[in-house]
Amino acid sequence: MRRVRVPVYPAPRVPGGKVSILEISNLSLSFGGVKALQDVSFRVPENTVTTIIGPNGAGKTSLFNCISGFYKPQQGTISYEGQVLSSGIKPPRRAALGLARTFQNIALFRGMTVLDNIKLGAHVHMKSGLLSALAYFGPARREEMSVRKDVEQRIIDFLEIDHIRRQPVASLSYGLQKRVELARALAMQPKVLMLDEPVAGMNREEKEDMARFILDIREEWGITVLMVEHDMGMVMDISDHIAVLNFGQVITEGLPSDVQKNPEVIRAYLGNSDIDSLRRKLNPEEEAA
Repeated sequence: MRRVRVPVYPAPRVPGGKVSILEISNLSLSFGGVKALQDVSFRVPENTVTTIIGPNGAGKTSLFNCISGFYKPQQGTISYEGQVLSSGIKPPRRAALGLARTFQNIALFRGMTVLDNIKLGAHVHMKSGLLSALAYFGPARREEMSVRKDVEQRIIDFLEIDHIRRQPVASLSYGLQKRVELARALAMQPKVLMLDEPVAGMNREEKEDMARFILDIREEWGITVLMVEHDMGMVMDISDHIAVLNFGQVITEGLPSDVQKNPEVIRAYLGNSDIDSLRRKLNPEEEAA
């Protein structure tokens, strides 16, 4: 198989001195005559929770699909740790490099147990050959046991799902399934964890748990989180950095306190809503006051 050469450049820095672990430059993506992304550029500072927000159809999931390798943009570059990811680097290889993701619609194997679903995430790093893996002996067995130990002691305990580890995914509530999908992404040992609407469809208690896990992933494990989310209360509470997309273009990026006051952001979200209620949505502290 032909090896893809990846050029290496110094990692760029963002305002405040933080190194940018992921940089999107002039990215454009079209489907026929529909422009999903137009000249999109922004940076993800290392060891932050960076959130991409925007109205429905703004291009957020399309951007995620470009970063993870499912879509091939017609223009622009994606740089990860100073490396330009060419279109020849497929999703499994990107996952092995440290770019793990969850999906807007849960993508688990519903007939398999929680433990088996999570272990699948670790397979991007396993080195056993096909024959030894099928026969399940020697190095393959030892590697499998090591993966299981890591998953059980580190990830399952961390996400507080030990009590369901042997249950089939299909028997779980929606909120627990989302947590299992997060666990599988963590089993990939990511440096950048991409979460596509992690709290969509959850109740208030489930959202609070997920927000706590996301913050702990960044603070305790040192993983950079790149998130797409519509829950503005959660976004403003836990994000360090926000980029706003509208009609496939970045209209602003920066600190939550700056983004929520930006007139372009208010205009993008306004639609037919009352502007005062929109400001309260973007700034939950005002509503609480």
